[in-house]
Amino acid sequence: MKRLLISRHLYIAARILLAAVFVYAGVGKLADPQGFAVVIAGYGLTPSWADLPLAVCLPALEVLAGIGLVFDIKGSLGLIVAQLLVFVGVLAYGIHLGLDVDCGCYGPNDPEGEAYHGLKTALVRDLFLLAACGYMIWRRKAARVAPVPASRFLQLVTRRRNTRD
Repeated sequence: MKRLLISRHLYIAARILLAAVFVYAGVGKLADPQGFAVVIAGYGLTPSWADLPLAVCLPALEVLAGIGLVFDIKGSLGLIVAQLLVFVGVLAYGIHLGLDVDCGCYGPNDPEGEAYHGLKTALVRDLFLLAACGYMIWRRKAARVAPVPASRFLQLVTRRRNTRD
């Protein structure tokens, strides 16, 4: 069993799946920042002037972290964990208050959000995503594998670009 859990292929699959979720969610929100700002406002946690900047910055971070996770760049998994912890906190807050709002997980026009308006489903999903992050952190330590430093990744990218020119 440990051999399967420490498998490089399982780690890569988990990484790509989590990255895809974050990129998809971020792109969906970036497609309609005004609509996502309305979703953010529905929670009542931020001043109204901050809703639109947050509606742009949060999904941009999701996309950036997701792309970073595809390439296993150092810091991207930590950024995803931090975002998930914020999302879990916001969802728990909404559940505590009994809010009947779109979770905003995949953008303001998400069919799931429109159909269910269920924050509990989103909370459970985010907890599963956090568990996947926990697995990836554990796997890195168990296999003694470190993510790629961003500076090293940029060197590789620029070196390939220079050899093509």
